[in-house]
Amino acid sequence: MKKDIHPDYVECKITCLCGNEIETHATQPTINVEICSNCHPFYTGQQKIVDTAGRVERFMNRYKGVYGEDKKN
Repeated sequence: MKKDIHPDYVECKITCLCGNEIETHATQPTINVEICSNCHPFYTGQQKIVDTAGRVERFMNRYKGVYGEDKKN
């Protein structure tokens, strides 16, 4: 490998918006993230739908009768 072209590999503290802190190694001393394994719905089991511009409601109206309580058999 060539000398003096690789960044330093230092101890790193990753901070999530939920307050969780993880210590690891990286090329940066601090990293801020919006979501981590402590607050991600896949790991917590809690479904959290983030509705942007009414997209979820538009989807539910479009497929009314196919999904949910209005389904007809």
